[in-house]
Amino acid sequence: MTAERLIYLPLGGAGEVGMNLYVYGYGKKGRERLIVVDLGVTFPDMDSSPGVDLIMADIKWLAQRADRIEAVFITHAHEDHIGALPLLLPQIEAPVYARRFTGHLGALKLSEAGLATDVLKITEAWPETVTAGPFKVGFLPISHSIPESAGLVIDTPAGRIVHTGDFKIDRTPGVGEAFDDDLWASIAAPGVRALVCDSTNVFQPAAGRSEADIADNLERLIAGASGMLAATTFASNVARLKTLAEAGKRAGREIVLLGRAMRRMVDAATETGVLTDFPRVLQPEEAADVPRDHLMLLTTGSQGERRAASAALSRGKYLGLELKEGDTFLFSSKTIPGNERGVLRIMNNFSERGVEVVDDNGGAYHVSGHANRPDLAFMHRLMKPKMLVPMHGEHRMLREHANLGEEAGIPSVIATNGMMVDLSGDRPEIVERIDPGRTYLDGSVLIGAMDGVVRDRIRMALNGHVVVTVIIDESDEVLGDAWCDTMGLPELGRSNAPLLDVLEEDLSQFLGRADAKTLRNDDKLEDNLRRIARQSAANEIGKKPEVSVVISRLSA
Repeated sequence: MTAERLIYLPLGGAGEVGMNLYVYGYGKKGRERLIVVDLGVTFPDMDSSPGVDLIMADIKWLAQRADRIEAVFITHAHEDHIGALPLLLPQIEAPVYARRFTGHLGALKLSEAGLATDVLKITEAWPETVTAGPFKVGFLPISHSIPESAGLVIDTPAGRIVHTGDFKIDRTPGVGEAFDDDLWASIAAPGVRALVCDSTNVFQPAAGRSEADIADNLERLIAGASGMLAATTFASNVARLKTLAEAGKRAGREIVLLGRAMRRMVDAATETGVLTDFPRVLQPEEAADVPRDHLMLLTTGSQGERRAASAALSRGKYLGLELKEGDTFLFSSKTIPGNERGVLRIMNNFSERGVEVVDDNGGAYHVSGHANRPDLAFMHRLMKPKMLVPMHGEHRMLREHANLGEEAGIPSVIATNGMMVDLSGDRPEIVERIDPGRTYLDGSVLIGAMDGVVRDRIRMALNGHVVVTVIIDESDEVLGDAWCDTMGLPELGRSNAPLLDVLEEDLSQFLGRADAKTLRNDDKLEDNLRRIARQSAANEIGKKPEVSVVISRLSA
């Protein structure tokens, strides 16, 4: 009889930062009962995924085993952990457990998508637990850059797993729960089979700093600013928003929140009780009656998002408010790798308008929400796990974190998306590989990354597009000449003749020479017309565009 085993399978978030989705299973091989941790998204870029709205894990493997899924657990409300909830949950159809603040935001997402919210179960923190098949799961409070973040204590017949989620060691976070050394030590006391641990900041050599460490710097900057002051940070960083708002109030400024995500976060944190005594906020229309040097704007868009409030302000007026020469704009945030271009665009736009831009290159106005290398080592020592599985990080981060574990004598494994790890033995062992894949939200439709839609879009963006139209009568004779329409291509080519004229002439010459057999075969005719159009364009402009061929046949 096959022995029961304990498995871990990342489908997103391992080998990358973002799009977190992890699976744990226990039972006989191929019949394990499963739980899912987090349903997150990552964000597209114009180079690799133009036009795409969101990217998430391909959960085909999970959907095929939906009858074995006991539950979904959401560790916290960052988009890379909860953003895919309304998009992927219909394929899983399992109850979803979350703490109050996270559940509040999750319910809003489900409701906006037209989905029932009763599937979402609000759970109190440890020692309360949820029984899900062979698993008993508890939410363990931990400090991060969003309220009510939690690690998971996952008790199984094979032993205890501690899944840290995203975390930092912050004992004075301002808003949200401080890291509780005694609580976490009590979790470790019975023994931890596997620590599945955040790897994001493993290359940062100094111990992480507390949210409280930057309060004085922010206070001085805000008190010394002239003119209108605006600051941007992650909308979910409610502690930072409160620190900024309180400093603004003490400097005699009225506070305005700009951006839907920021207003939603503050409202959710207030309604669920995790945020108290937030300074009074003015509506944008009320700000018109306040002197400019008595206003402080808190804006969305710290990562350069084109449609967010920060970008809109950098281009001109936003909801009647405008930054001018002598005003100040603060980035109280770190630029996530890949977002540099968008952030620099906003900085330069403000600079051209005479606005003083203050960023966080020196670390004076932002602290990370992730544990640095010494903090990870501290977590290892605190948990004393039998084995370590690094997660949440690029491949180099996972490798370095595994090295850190091995140096401390903890058996470790590098497991990226699609690598199934058996946690049942003395060492973590990769026992199976599946194709993890990706799913795109494209408008209102989910498409596969390999469906060809985005590939064709990239080709059109790089090479332009030509539509070739041909009309053939009932006796297989071509009526008139071929004609073309182009998009994204220059009007004139190397010969200084209009590109359309050159294409149409070359295509018409081919049609004039084509035999009846070719003209009767749509597939063969289409292939030839596409080939000639691409080659003709290459000769004229040095590019082979995408070509669509329309063959219209007249019936008798």
